[in-house]
Amino acid sequence: MSVKIVSLLPSATEIVFALGLGDALVGVSFECDYPPEAQSLPIVSGTALPIDTPMSAAEIDAEVSTRVAADESIYSLDAERIRAAAPDVILAQDLCAVCAVPSGAVEEALDILGCRAEVVSLDPGSLDDVIGCIGRVGGVVDRQAEAAALMANLRERVERVRAAVSARPRPRALALEWSDPPFNGGHWVPDMIDAAGGESVLSIPGARSRRLTWAEIADAAADVVLFMPCGYSLDDAVREGTELMARPELGSDTQLWALAGDAYFSRPGPRVVDGVEILGTILHPGAGITAPPDGAVRLR
Repeated sequence: MSVKIVSLLPSATEIVFALGLGDALVGVSFECDYPPEAQSLPIVSGTALPIDTPMSAAEIDAEVSTRVAADESIYSLDAERIRAAAPDVILAQDLCAVCAVPSGAVEEALDILGCRAEVVSLDPGSLDDVIGCIGRVGGVVDRQAEAAALMANLRERVERVRAAVSARPRPRALALEWSDPPFNGGHWVPDMIDAAGGESVLSIPGARSRRLTWAEIADAAADVVLFMPCGYSLDDAVREGTELMARPELGSDTQLWALAGDAYFSRPGPRVVDGVEILGTILHPGAGITAPPDGAVRLR
């Protein structure tokens, strides 16, 4: 089967490459940077946020909140470039308007252009849903066997972590995906913490991320705070996470970790399982779990 694919999601781009179809990609979003080969592909989706000057977490939140309240898109879509690429499949999402172009907006643009691509919306809510998205993509692009093998391997790795930590006490872990204002880690992140042997606090598995108050955070009295800012690299998370050390609500005895949110937590692709392994090494350092060395830095 010869198929041309446009991916508007970094996670979907990773899935396509993991299925051995990197050469089928004819367009990606500006955030698609993994694997490195993705960075050379045509960009068909950009950001409407200011990028000329650095913005603080509070400034980014204010800009995003203003646009969402005004029903304005945070992302731009190069519909003409998509038409020129003539894809058969476009991988999009409706899970979060802050994460990528919604699939509905993609379909509207295609109707105007007369493009007949199949728009596939990937909207996982749980950790297993994330893995299941690989099967959905595999079915659309005729890579069912490869998808099944990859999903089986990922699920086996998750169960291996569960088994390694099953008899250990479960530390109370707070995932923060934004610092100013604070947001909890939602959707599949509580499942990741659970699989890694922790008790996720101030979050409900499968529920969207929400704003927290610092009073809530103080009352939660977590043993470990996992700072995994959405879309941030590990270096950026370390830089911003250092400022969190001054927050009295976190408690001076609470462990504070900065994590590579963009690579292992905020993108619902194959590497979330690496994220589970990273969390396992943080929450249970003596359990013999192997994890990527570039996923986390202990700040306190």
